[in-house]
Amino acid sequence: MPSPPPAQVRSDARSSERVLESFDRIVDDALEPSRGVPLADLVSSVASALGDHGLVWFLLGLRRARHAGRPRSVAIRAVAFAGVVTPLVNTSLKRTFGRVRPAQHDLPRLPVRIPRSESFPSGHALAAWCAATLLADSDPWAGGYYAIATVISVSRAHLRLHHASDVVAGALLGVGLGRLGRALFPIPIR
Repeated sequence: MPSPPPAQVRSDARSSERVLESFDRIVDDALEPSRGVPLADLVSSVASALGDHGLVWFLLGLRRARHAGRPRSVAIRAVAFAGVVTPLVNTSLKRTFGRVRPAQHDLPRLPVRIPRSESFPSGHALAAWCAATLLADSDPWAGGYYAIATVISVSRAHLRLHHASDVVAGALLGVGLGRLGRALFPIPIR
């Protein structure tokens, strides 16, 4: 099948960009009423800080690793796989896409680390969903892991550290990487 002409490819790319920009604007507008609300800002700031460098996932892995056998093996796999793979994937994609972060000029000063890297994808969302998917393996607290991943992900858009589409892409990639980690390094149920 022949390739589409370059003009068609450029037109399709611009159309896709408009869809993403529209999605990002809709989500940003929906989050706007919660910005400046002390509780929402506090939860977002704390969630974002706990997501920095996978801190919360390391701590949750330690909690799970207290139990010998399969729980410990799952925790070690989660911390090791997410700790090695997500930064590599995140850095590669950020360099490839080079997307600029949302404007910060009109946001109140909140105690969060402002990243210097590119915006796409959200590394916090990618790491959160990868680690949650790995830690959730046969764990009765699985829903809690996914709830924490959701709060961390939403916090990145709430704080305007990422566009909503960055967060969605990070979450989808994270789930995919988590499933890949489970498939590549299965831990037998005993």
